[in-house]
Amino acid sequence: MAHAYTPGLTVSPATITRKRRILPLRGEVVVKIGDTVGPDTVVARTDLPGRVHSKNVSADLGLPPSDIKQSLLKKEKDPVKKGEIVAEHKSFFGVFKAQSLAPIDGTLESVSAVTGQAIYREPPIPVEVRAYVRGVVREVIPQEGVVVEARGALVQGIFGVGGESHGPIATAVSSPDAAFEPSLLRPEHAGKVLIAGKLATLAAIREAAKAGVRGLVVGGLNDDDLRAMLGYDLGVAITGHEEIGLTLIVTEGFGPIEMARKTFELLARFEGREASINGATQIRAGVIRPELIVPHDEVKQAEADLAERGMMEVGSQVRIIREPYFGLIGAVAALPAELVSIETEAKVRVLEVALKDGRRVTLPRANVEMIEE
Repeated sequence: MAHAYTPGLTVSPATITRKRRILPLRGEVVVKIGDTVGPDTVVARTDLPGRVHSKNVSADLGLPPSDIKQSLLKKEKDPVKKGEIVAEHKSFFGVFKAQSLAPIDGTLESVSAVTGQAIYREPPIPVEVRAYVRGVVREVIPQEGVVVEARGALVQGIFGVGGESHGPIATAVSSPDAAFEPSLLRPEHAGKVLIAGKLATLAAIREAAKAGVRGLVVGGLNDDDLRAMLGYDLGVAITGHEEIGLTLIVTEGFGPIEMARKTFELLARFEGREASINGATQIRAGVIRPELIVPHDEVKQAEADLAERGMMEVGSQVRIIREPYFGLIGAVAALPAELVSIETEAKVRVLEVALKDGRRVTLPRANVEMIEE
């Protein structure tokens, strides 16, 4: 049987996912290999240096820079409080005093006898890295972080916004072709990851955030609603840092596109199970996919599945990622071996896709991505 290899979105009920959890600066790893961790477990921590402030002590005291150190009341590296006297110069037998006060709470880092400037640093900012998923620590990178292995279901989306979160799964619609409207929200949805259908309206997303929903997984999203939600055009930057009140994952594309039934049914199957969700997306080099992970103990033959991931053959489910069929889902009908000339006059390998509406289209293989099982 003909087959090919292509990158694609994973929609798998049972696989192995390994997540690197790394500090921005060297610090302390607080777990060890073999430890079981949850989404909120702190695995590593460090302190980021505080912001730096400068102040002209020479000007404050009315002294040349070379003379200010003898007027210091604090030594370098001493802690200081905002408004505290750091240096003082008395003149005319102590009748007049000139003082230099600390501009912040923090530390007096240094004083220059050349420039007359004092450098102050705010207190360090503690940073903690959490596990994000429920799993087992498989690797420790000293002073940097860990690798956490989670076994369970994995659903990748085509686009997302918002950062890491977690919560129990709840289905908000009855079928993958239903739209998610504000009227479908319930008080019990607070703290949950909601599974919607073909479209989430801007009003529904905003109401979900107000209701305390942690995440929303939907088939389609209108690009005008995305722009209105963010307040700017997203461009090609990496997403995942947006503050919209929840994490949003789009599984199919832009517009009212029905969520793939397999994806919907898989997520509905895990209703009530805890899921970790992340909307971070990068579509250029070093692709990052938004994802939803549901850890469970039913993983079988997952190691073998990893080796097979990426193989496409006749019958494989694919999603078209270029116009004029963007977002449509179908099955591979044929994988011709010969090169075919396309409109740009380039010769490429193609495939034939049988769409759900009965049409059969021929496309460059680069125009599709596989929906992996």
